[in-house]
Amino acid sequence: MGVSGCGKSTIGQLLSHKTGIPFFDGDDFHPKKNIEKMAAGQPLNDEDRFGWLESLNNLAKKEIKHKGAIIACSALKNSYRAILKKGQEENTFFTYLKGDFATIEKRLKQRGGHFMPAQLLQSQFDALQPPDDAFIYDIKNTPAEIVDAMLKDLPLFTE
Repeated sequence: MGVSGCGKSTIGQLLSHKTGIPFFDGDDFHPKKNIEKMAAGQPLNDEDRFGWLESLNNLAKKEIKHKGAIIACSALKNSYRAILKKGQEENTFFTYLKGDFATIEKRLKQRGGHFMPAQLLQSQFDALQPPDDAFIYDIKNTPAEIVDAMLKDLPLFTE
């Protein structure tokens, strides 16, 4: 979890490659109206996100019956994370990719082909409620360093 541009997809794909656990990018599950809204420079509100978060929760419930899932999702608020883990609390672990505004804004401006413009970054930082119950990784580290730390930290991989 983390704001747009923090590296969720990059880290998720790399972690998936190393573990064999399927990766899903939460952005791929946004309804068309959410994508259009963000592309027009308007931030999503709680109502916009509700159905999207429920669909990711359903995906996780389905995938837990197999190998599990690595899901990249902004999950900015405590209430969003509660929706994501509902019904599978003991099997859900959050990792928070933490970075400063300037670093992430620079990344967003360099990224092409994504529907979320850099101008919406401040709205994500405004909505962000840093988690108390997540594993926190600083995005100043390389993706490989972050994934190596996750493999050592997360109960799923250390048991």
